[in-house]
This record gives sequence, structure tokens and C-alpha cells, in this order.
Amino acid sequence: MNKPTTILCILFLCTLISCSHNKKEDYSKQKRHKTKINNNVIVDCHYTFEEAVAGTKAPKSVIEQLQLIDVQYYSTDKMIHSGQILTNKLIANDLKQIFRFMLQQQFQIAKAIPIVNYNWNDNLSMKDNNTSSFCYRNTEYSKHALGMAIDINPYFNPLRWKNGYKYRSNKPEGAIYDSTINGTLYPLHPIVQQFTKLHFRWGHNFTRNYDDQHFQR
Repeated sequence: MNKPTTILCILFLCTLISCSHNKKEDYSKQKRHKTKINNNVIVDCHYTFEEAVAGTKAPKSVIEQLQLIDVQYYSTDKMIHSGQILTNKLIANDLKQIFRFMLQQQFQIAKAIPIVNYNWNDNLSMKDNNTSSFCYRNTEYSKHALGMAIDINPYFNPLRWKNGYKYRSNKPEGAIYDSTINGTLYPLHPIVQQFTKLHFRWGHNFTRNYDDQHFQR
């Protein structure tokens, strides 16, 4: 075999190895999202706790307050999904109870994936209609910074401004509130009542805005 042919063979083998490695990486990523179990539950994510907090700017004292819980929900594709909520240990059991209730009611949850999946960008998470709890930010004004709040279907339940603040756009941007959509919350909704029973405050009653996605303790 002459030298040029040998070089081409080596390059070909390197390409095969590289493609094989990339396929493994793609499969690993795919395995974390949309993997079927028992042919009737779709796994949206299965992070370890260490993976779920990776890259957060939260101090150790805050991270030690957190717990990663597995939840199941009836999603927008009319299938049962399994996801995860990274939240504060103080409300973890209450959220498990609420997710069981939402599943019984067939209240649609689009997805529930820790925000590490969105590189800690809350805006991207909301735009993807992702239900989440912990996202570290200014602890003086945000209960999410300690995992003591949860946002339910942000795109179905956008933050809408009241009174003199109505010139501001909904958040997430482009979201339109429609109470007829399964997964949307409104006063006297069974899910709202369930949160209220467990002593959560609903963002709909905030002074400046209707933050219907938001419940906090």
C-alpha cells in the first residue's frame, strides 16, 4: 500500500471512530429526554442531584436546602410523562401531593425539567412552557432563589400586568392567556384550590401583575 493510500485509510478510520463517539453522545442526550418506560410513561428527564445543580451560582448553604423530586403528569400529548422538580425540602412533599392531584385531574403539564437544562436561563424555560421551582437569583425578591416557589405552565399562564403597568408585554413574550386551554389556571380552579389548602400564595393576587403561573410559600 503506497503512502497516500495509507493516509486516506487512517483518515477514514478516524472519521468512523469520531462518528461512533458522536452517536453515543447523541444517544446519551436523547436518553435523558423522551425515553419510554413500560410503553406508557415518557421520561422527560432523569438527572442526578449533582447534575441538576451543576453550574448554579447559588451558595452551598442554599444548595443544601434543595431536593430533587420525581413527578409524573398528564402532558399535552395525552400521555403520562415523568419529570423532575428541583425544589426546597420544606415544600417537596407538598409538591409531590399536588402533582399526584394534577395527574388524577388530568390537568396538563407540558414538561417538568430542572432549569439546568436551559443553562439557568429562566426566560428560555418559561418560553418552553416548562414547570420548575428552583432558579437562583436575587434572594431579596424571588422565592425561586430558595426553591420556595413553583411556576406551572408559564406559557399557558403568562405574567400579565395590571393597571398602570399594562404597557409592558406578557412574560414569557408572545404568550396569550386563554382560560379554556387545559393546563391554564383561573380563580376557583381545583389546582389553585389545592395549592391554597397547602398554604401557598398564588401570584394572581399580586399587586402589580397577574402571575398566574406562580405559587410560593
